[in-house]
Amino acid sequence: MNSSMPTSAPAEERAGFGILTAAKRHLLLLLDYFAQYAKVRVSYRGDFFISLATSFAATVFGIGFVVILFQKATQLAGWRFEEVLFLYGFTLIPYGIFNVISLNLYDFGNNYIIEGKFDRVLLRPVSSLFQVLFEAFRIESLQEVATGVFCMWWASRRLGLAWTPARFSMLAFFGVCAAVIYVSIFLLLSTVSFWFEDRIGVHPPVWNVIAFGRYPLSIYSGVVQFFLCWIIPFGLASFYPSVRLLGRTVTPEYAPFVPVVALVFLALAISVWNFGTRHYASTGS
Repeated sequence: MNSSMPTSAPAEERAGFGILTAAKRHLLLLLDYFAQYAKVRVSYRGDFFISLATSFAATVFGIGFVVILFQKATQLAGWRFEEVLFLYGFTLIPYGIFNVISLNLYDFGNNYIIEGKFDRVLLRPVSSLFQVLFEAFRIESLQEVATGVFCMWWASRRLGLAWTPARFSMLAFFGVCAAVIYVSIFLLLSTVSFWFEDRIGVHPPVWNVIAFGRYPLSIYSGVVQFFLCWIIPFGLASFYPSVRLLGRTVTPEYAPFVPVVALVFLALAISVWNFGTRHYASTGS
């Protein structure tokens, strides 16, 4: 019984060392991908600043709608303007993170499947999903993260909300979980291209659903709330973390389910992606 100990321990150590080595390698690759893409993107300064201005204008128009909405009403289903702006600001943070790395997900069917670029991806000794996610970035979408932080800061001051280390940690945790949910959902939609070749894909209709998660779920019917929590959980990813950060109480309280749903959707998306990759047929082009 004791004789097995010396052989098992080194095996476990080697496995752990291998995981750490792989993680370090992918992290360095990610930094290289981002640095190279940023250099190319910023080298075309006119195009970059136009894209940045366009992205920022779209964000401002969205916030402007909230401002106009509260010119007609003092509350929205019991939510004050500052609270809704806080919720809106929180949604911009994972949405911005998602937008930075989602560029290739929108064009996956057209650029990778129909144009045959996925063949090149499979020839490299790096995860195909890693390459597709991090070969290109929408850098200008970082303004959405910055704008979201500003909205939350402004609303917090008006609400007298103190930012303790615990609240900062909660913001970072729920922000990452929400971003994972966004990426996972659109990754699932991208995998459809493995079986149905379509240049546009099925992203646009689901993309429009994101806007519904930027407002209190209590303004919607029970059917819509269920849809936004458990079918396409954009509402779950944004509303319940914001409620927890604001210190409000709602019934039912679904905030503890946010990381669970994030892990389930991520595992499902990766599984379907791997299944589609195994059954991928080259275009031959």
